[in-house]
Amino acid sequence: MSGKKRLLIISFSPIDRDARVLKQVRLFAASYELYTCGYGAAPDGVAGHFQIPDTAIHWRYDNASVVTHQYERAYWRNAAVHESKCLLAGQRFDAILANDFDTVPLALSLQPRCPVHADLHEYAPLEKEQLRRWKWFISPFRSWICRRYVTKAQSWSTVAEGIAQKYLQEFGFRPEVVTNASPYVELHPTAVHSPIRFVHHGVAHPDRQLDVLARAVQESALDCTVDFYLVPTDQKLVQAIEGISKQDERVRVHDPLPTSEIVRTLNEYDCGIYSLPPTSFNNRYALPNKFFDFVQARLGVLIGPSPEMAAYVRRYGLGAVADDFSQAALTRLIDSVTPDCVRSWKQAAHEAAYELSADDQIQKWERAVAALCGEGR
Repeated sequence: MSGKKRLLIISFSPIDRDARVLKQVRLFAASYELYTCGYGAAPDGVAGHFQIPDTAIHWRYDNASVVTHQYERAYWRNAAVHESKCLLAGQRFDAILANDFDTVPLALSLQPRCPVHADLHEYAPLEKEQLRRWKWFISPFRSWICRRYVTKAQSWSTVAEGIAQKYLQEFGFRPEVVTNASPYVELHPTAVHSPIRFVHHGVAHPDRQLDVLARAVQESALDCTVDFYLVPTDQKLVQAIEGISKQDERVRVHDPLPTSEIVRTLNEYDCGIYSLPPTSFNNRYALPNKFFDFVQARLGVLIGPSPEMAAYVRRYGLGAVADDFSQAALTRLIDSVTPDCVRSWKQAAHEAAYELSADDQIQKWERAVAALCGEGR
């Protein structure tokens, strides 16, 4: 017997590729007898892993049960929930860290000796609110899970202040904010390039309108370039940006970067650029990994007026914020950039790098789990 408390982390995701959940695994692996339950292979450092079969799809529920509001039936007959219960039958844990709203009922049903901490990655009831059928049927189901089960967790966390406030307003609990910050990297700002080098990395998703960003650079009078490192989720969007790159050599498209290489590759640029239209509640209050990657890479940050990102940019002097989400506003923002501005922004990112790193943020999870286990009070 190790004498360590037994901690279970549940996530309906491939944990060994889930950046947020991997931070939890790395945080707790040394201090707890740590187990994980999720898709894919076991992450490094765990005492055991309960692997959910890929065929047990977590987002697929019985339509008839959802439409007729038989929500208990819909949830407990979900394939991922059922398989997880079978895998975990007879296991006892001292605490459970449940990732996202849909693992919380499962975690509570396992009756650990200490209560559950729920890490809520988004505001669940409005994740795809722009889809009418989803809003009519899935949103009420998710609200029921939050009201019936998530409220019974002992503590909660989420990714941004606006989302935390919405949970308080709708369900009466306020999660602590643990941002999607990147781990601290020991780097220094590079000299400002000529032409000025902008960069964007991440998933090519239609909601993100990255072609608008590319055209904003194309229309700019500034001596600059922009490089896109894209996960090609939407091939049409990637092809649209590649079409712009054929018209303007200042726009370049690359394959996605391995996670381990992102920050050091970005360090060779001047400014990260991102403008996410508020097409949904979660998009409006987004505070994504890439924002913090820009900071760790010691870059300036150019963004649309998303309130969460804009608050950080203004508070720490990291960059500049567009007037709105239009192409014209982005082009005006780009045209306003000077080498002196970039130099100042990169230095501000350097000074804020530790405070805005995961190293600082994850201590909140550490305190929450210690409290669940009656430690560190």
